[in-house]
Amino acid sequence: MRIVSKFGGSSLADANQIRKVCDIIVSNTDRKLIVVSAPGKRFRDDIKVTDLLISLANTHLQGIDASYEFKAVINRFKSIAADLKLDDEIIDEISKDIFSKYNADSSNRGKYMDAIKASGEDNCAKIVAKYLNTIGYDAEYINPGSAGLVLSDEFGNASVLPESYDNLSRLNDNPSIKIFPGFFGYSIHGDIVTLPRGGSDVTGSILAAAVSADIYENFTDVDSVFSVNPNLVKNPAPINDLTYKEMRELSYAGFSVFHEEALTPVYYKGIPVHIKNTNNPEAKGTKIHKDITIEGRNPVTGIAGDKGFSSIYIRKYLMNREIGFTRKVLQILEEESIPYEHIPSGIDDISIILRKKFLTADTERKIVKRIKKLGTDEVYVTHNQALVMIVGEGCLDTTETFAKASRAFADNNILVKMVNQGSSTVSIMFGMDERYYEEAIVALYKAFYA
Repeated sequence: MRIVSKFGGSSLADANQIRKVCDIIVSNTDRKLIVVSAPGKRFRDDIKVTDLLISLANTHLQGIDASYEFKAVINRFKSIAADLKLDDEIIDEISKDIFSKYNADSSNRGKYMDAIKASGEDNCAKIVAKYLNTIGYDAEYINPGSAGLVLSDEFGNASVLPESYDNLSRLNDNPSIKIFPGFFGYSIHGDIVTLPRGGSDVTGSILAAAVSADIYENFTDVDSVFSVNPNLVKNPAPINDLTYKEMRELSYAGFSVFHEEALTPVYYKGIPVHIKNTNNPEAKGTKIHKDITIEGRNPVTGIAGDKGFSSIYIRKYLMNREIGFTRKVLQILEEESIPYEHIPSGIDDISIILRKKFLTADTERKIVKRIKKLGTDEVYVTHNQALVMIVGEGCLDTTETFAKASRAFADNNILVKMVNQGSSTVSIMFGMDERYYEEAIVALYKAFYA
């Protein structure tokens, strides 16, 4: 069996956590390709190494001496190495690496920031490989550039290029335990470029697809994915199995286990994903499959939501008879560089749901003014909206699902402004004012899991 395992920042926060990670790695000889994040928080008010590095880069870019920030980063790695009883050579190597990146040309802000940020994952991978060597295992650090992980030339928002998969497939020929840093690769010009934040999950997914893994393990700090946010519902039901489609919908709606695009490479290869807990590796965890038998399952796999939406309401008499009207509206959004999320519509009106963060006061005025010039009868924007979703492969196969949701809202005096059911085969979405957001999620959970 071929396993690719990814460990998140909380799993690598200190020496004790790294020992746990290495115990997990060597407990199964099929775990030969390991992806690591940068060290995360050791305790609630701690600072992640990636955030320390961002602070270092920002301070330098502002023309301010960043020796304090530099020491904070080096001391974090030094503490880990010392606790693992590694020799000074590894710390000297890490210090020189970060120092060289810190003193590099910073005229290109994005290029400079990416090189600094990536050093968290890169040097953590060196430490893990070194520790495995000291306890007697054949392990090696793999540089993403040498391995052939080629990304688009987009600093901070890179995507994988197709040739990477053939390049990375050669890792199958190497029998050692390979420790691969997540989050970054190299452009065709040889520059370090990072994936969107949370990109170590994407790196793991890319590698799993490239080597045709039998399973992609993603280790985190929880026993499983839960059916609802545990900050809203005490001891929520765990999800043992779900599909890629369900995970995608839940990630979009606010689940923080994966970035919503992280599983794309393994999705297309049909590779199952197993989410497990580094601190409790014997726990069952959550498996994500391409297909699943829904017979006997709760029709609702999970309930999630997100805030921070706005709605552009547009009314025009006989809108449905005017060919190209919606295209003209969307062209306005495109020209103003505003992405949209959903477009529920009627015969004479449409609502365009988008994220408030893309809509500045100036942009809002311009958009409304331009849409009014299309001869509309009414145009206005509503802010502070929330979207709440129930997700499940079987949720649309029974009339009871929608009925239960409606009763839950009615019984709790929650006013729903929008329902979107037809555009997805695995979810029902409800739009409402943000003030109902948490109450709505709790009400739905009680309706389907009580």
